[in-house]
Amino acid sequence: VSTQSTGSQDEEIGDGTTGVVVLAGALLEQAEQLLERGIHPIRISDGYEKAARVAVDHLDSIADSFPVDNADREPLIKVALTTLGSKIVNRCGRKFAEMAVDAILSVADLERKDVSFDLIKIECKTGGNLEDSQLVKGVIVDKTMSHSQMPKELKDVKLAILTCPFEPPKPKTKHNLNVGSVEDYNSLYAYEQEKFVEMINKVKDSGANLAICQWGFDDEANHLCLQNDLPAVRWVGGPEIELIAIATGGRIVPRFSELTSDKLGFAGSVREIGFGTTKDRMLVIEECHNSRAVTLFLRGSNSMIVAEAKRSIWDAMCVIRNLVRDNRIVYGGGSNEISAAISVYDAADKNSSIEQYAMRAFGEALESVPMALAENSGLSPFSTLAEVKSRQIKEGNPRLGIDCMDKGESDMRVQHVIETLIGKKQQIMLATQLVRMILKIDDVRSPGEGEE
Repeated sequence: VSTQSTGSQDEEIGDGTTGVVVLAGALLEQAEQLLERGIHPIRISDGYEKAARVAVDHLDSIADSFPVDNADREPLIKVALTTLGSKIVNRCGRKFAEMAVDAILSVADLERKDVSFDLIKIECKTGGNLEDSQLVKGVIVDKTMSHSQMPKELKDVKLAILTCPFEPPKPKTKHNLNVGSVEDYNSLYAYEQEKFVEMINKVKDSGANLAICQWGFDDEANHLCLQNDLPAVRWVGGPEIELIAIATGGRIVPRFSELTSDKLGFAGSVREIGFGTTKDRMLVIEECHNSRAVTLFLRGSNSMIVAEAKRSIWDAMCVIRNLVRDNRIVYGGGSNEISAAISVYDAADKNSSIEQYAMRAFGEALESVPMALAENSGLSPFSTLAEVKSRQIKEGNPRLGIDCMDKGESDMRVQHVIETLIGKKQQIMLATQLVRMILKIDDVRSPGEGEE
């Protein structure tokens, strides 16, 4: 159940999965103590629900509006840096934050407050440094030109995007073809050559100077493409074909007979790039008709580092996406949890039913997040939390949190530690729903438990 909750947080928000688990664990710990004191699980569950509603409403009241503007990227980069701070790529945090922000702003429709992740492709390649990662304003395909003698760089390219193979037509039924003499073989060879040339001519007549084919073609067709000055790329996967079509403004053509000039895609540059001593090469399609399509090209020394880099930049992009959708924020460092806990305690004092105990327990659970931050930073968790909490009440400043980096400043606005409001609210609601679901379980029967 816990895994499903974190999966839901990851799908909806993209970040804050650890916060869901920490809060849910603290809520269950508090619930266990309440159960031992004889309070019914349903009353605990109802108290948690009321407390969650109070906490979420309080977060709405302390939220600030955040500027999302193409002209000023720096505030968004600082938000992405907050997300990347706990990830393995934090030593390249600035570079990855800039890549995430640029990728989202490239595909975002700020008027409609919408971001299309379909236009963002993440391509990974092992055998390099994290610093070698880059954002490409176009599409990267893990393929090369089909023939080693074809040009490695093309300008003002018109692409024919084909899902039909370069091969002679075959009967749809089962058949046997018997070649009994040299004449039969020569006539079959001439027929194949004629069909290959006919296909190549159809591509060239349409005005295309690069063929991108979903299927492969044999050496004969490959050689004829080279002879007829038609560069080609073969075995391009379905998702890549679709992204190339979106980026270049071309149409995917299923038959050679349907290929016309208005179905071609356009790109300013198509080139092969190599990687140091590994001799790996990839194809980069840039200056596309639809300039919104981008590719994040991630490098790393091994597959684990690359996978972690991909997860990290995905989280950062999701946070920026959430700000485009809803630009309200709260401040991190445990400040919003402490502020929400104080509001829950106040609400519990005004509640005359037995649920007030569950509400106070919810407040204590919220405080487990700043306590974990303090402990992980090498600070004394109880004394640090007590100090920040008393300052929040005394100064009425909900932005005061745990100074994890020991900068001598507890105001998270000054430190630029920022979280999205929608992500924080989702964390609290998911953790509460998870614990309420578990509290409704009366008994657990294991298979074979009652057998003698």
